[in-house]
Amino acid sequence: MKIALRIACLGLLLTVAGLIRISFAEAADACIDCHIGLREERFNRPAVKIKDDYHLARGLGCQSCHGGDQTAFDNKAQSHSPAKGFLGKPKRHEIPETCGKCHSDPNYMRKFNPSIRTDQVKEYYTSVHGKRFREGDQKVAVCISCHDVHAIRAVKDQMAWTYPTKVAETCGRCHGNADYMKAYKIPTDQLDKYKQSIHYEMLTKRADLASPTCNSCHGSHGAAPPGIDSVANVCSHCHVATAELFAKSAHKSAFAELGMPACVTCHSNHDITKPSDAMLAGGEDTPCATCHEADSAPLKKAAELRTMIEGLSSRLDQAATILTRAEHAGMEIGSPRFELLAAKESLIKARAETHSLQIEKIKTATDSGLIVAQKSLESGQGLLAELQFRRKGLAVSMLVIVAVLVGLFLKIREVDRRRGPGG
Repeated sequence: MKIALRIACLGLLLTVAGLIRISFAEAADACIDCHIGLREERFNRPAVKIKDDYHLARGLGCQSCHGGDQTAFDNKAQSHSPAKGFLGKPKRHEIPETCGKCHSDPNYMRKFNPSIRTDQVKEYYTSVHGKRFREGDQKVAVCISCHDVHAIRAVKDQMAWTYPTKVAETCGRCHGNADYMKAYKIPTDQLDKYKQSIHYEMLTKRADLASPTCNSCHGSHGAAPPGIDSVANVCSHCHVATAELFAKSAHKSAFAELGMPACVTCHSNHDITKPSDAMLAGGEDTPCATCHEADSAPLKKAAELRTMIEGLSSRLDQAATILTRAEHAGMEIGSPRFELLAAKESLIKARAETHSLQIEKIKTATDSGLIVAQKSLESGQGLLAELQFRRKGLAVSMLVIVAVLVGLFLKIREVDRRRGPGG
């Protein structure tokens, strides 16, 4: 009891100390105290926003970036005194170096986060943004364009502009603005297209934070990932197995000879839709028909691949349906369901192998999958047959029991009738 009381008292003291510390921090900052009371939004907005800032929570106030004296209450001349290091609002061309004063200093940053990188500014100047910025282009993105200003949050904070689910909108503020981007003569429909992609669906609707967004392919502070001269090198960072299969195919050299980029030629760029077996149909709107003429040997080959894959897919669906029916009826389907996983793996392998164009390997995968799927289907059918047998047996048993009970009832009535009223 005493220990619990001591813990409660300690917790109360820490809470009170924290409140006092917060109140003191807020009261001790003349910048916030003054600016929050100003009428013009451009002056009071920073004081309002900074309450959510990552830096303020770690003891870095306004003076850390703007200089001045944060203790000079009711004395604007002293708080804005150049003698106190007052810098005012940094010019846009000063932003990277202003942020870099801290973020490029490993010894200083180690106090807050030992694992944080300190080469962001250096990398920034290797990017298209950084190169143009050094050339005097003041419209390109700088630190505050992507990280906000006065309300900068940790990257892992879901409210941060750089949180994975918000990155596309952050980039789209510039790249989706046709008027703003007019001078650069590049498309401004990337955001709209990306929102139609399977990547966006996985990221926002299925909460898969590993799904690609803008900086996954184009890089963050620095240049795009190594090997950006080939889009396939970017895609292969995630789709390793598929890239290896494509590299062994006849398409590899053909695409290179024609100057066609791998991956995006068939799957598009920002608006990447979920791949389907129908892509192998060779129809007018399918990728194969982009290069190959109707009724050509390659399109017949694609149709053959599709037939094999869809055959396995269909048998898998049949088996899964039968097993689900058996499961809902109360039958044990653990073993057949587990076996069906192997068939699904064969289907995945067969679909991936289409990038290699090696029919024999695809046939091997689909054939082995069909054997397992057929076995699972037959197991499910057997379970349903057993269920019907049990139900019929139960019905027969119930009829026999009812017949016996009726017979007993009639026999008892007969005995009672023979005995008569006084028996």
